[in-house]
Amino acid sequence: MAILKYIGRRLLVLIPVLLGISLAAFLLGRIAPGDPVDDALFRIGIEFPTEEDRADMRAELGLDRPLPVQYLDWLGDALRGDLGRSYIGNKDIAQELMTRLPITLKVSLAAMLAAVVFGVGGGVLMAACHGTWLDTVLKGLSTLLLSVPGFWLALFLITVFAEWLHLLPTSGLDRGLASLVLPAVALSAANVGSTSRFTRGNILAQLGEQYIVVANAKGLSQRAVMVGHAFRNSLVPIITLIGNYFGGILGGSTIIENIFAIPGLGSYVLSAIQNRDYPVIQGYVLITGTTFVLVTLAIDLLYIAVNPKIRLQGGEA
Repeated sequence: MAILKYIGRRLLVLIPVLLGISLAAFLLGRIAPGDPVDDALFRIGIEFPTEEDRADMRAELGLDRPLPVQYLDWLGDALRGDLGRSYIGNKDIAQELMTRLPITLKVSLAAMLAAVVFGVGGGVLMAACHGTWLDTVLKGLSTLLLSVPGFWLALFLITVFAEWLHLLPTSGLDRGLASLVLPAVALSAANVGSTSRFTRGNILAQLGEQYIVVANAKGLSQRAVMVGHAFRNSLVPIITLIGNYFGGILGGSTIIENIFAIPGLGSYVLSAIQNRDYPVIQGYVLITGTTFVLVTLAIDLLYIAVNPKIRLQGGEA
């Protein structure tokens, strides 16, 4: 019961956040350069519209009503799954976004998995080998990963592993998991570097705590002390850091998807930006913002499962 109350309270807190995201998405289409009325008239072949043409189209698009009324109507439609139609191609935006969202999530989750496995694993190894040559080498590698731009790394990986070695595909997702390797590495490289250094620092800090001295005095093995105590008590800040990566990975996928010709949200919205297709951009902001908020909620709930210091007492976490 306590956890259900906690989830309920978290959802209530997220409501104003989601409303803020929806308002930002709505205003984006209203304050952006250009007049959607002129764009709409141009799409139907009226290049030199009269004021009467503009007034008629403004009424047809619902832009002649007060801004709060427009927002409430747009929000009501969005809640029903109607995000309008795109300027380019006159396609259903919600359908287009939902078709591409699983593709982007697949790439993003692969990048998150790489950040967790190699970042956390590397950090644990660095902490276990603290002060040795391996620790120094891994710290240097993590710094290198932090400093390399994702788009440059993507092009480098394509050149080496696709063009020279012919091991992995250069574009699309036609070859299953093999198609995800290069995009995931390019997206996660900087996160692997920062996660490994952060994990190392947190574990080393835990190793200096009094309870570690007690664990060693009890005769526990070094592995049991490192994994069962120091690492476990370092998990909450590590999970927080990794959870914060999701928004950056989701945004970074825009460029990476274009480089690897992946038909996800990134390539779709970049095309919309280039064509000033504001309804598509509005829908993208709403969908990705909502996805990030829900992932944040999942991260909050994960704290309860992984950290023994966190317990729900009377619905409090």
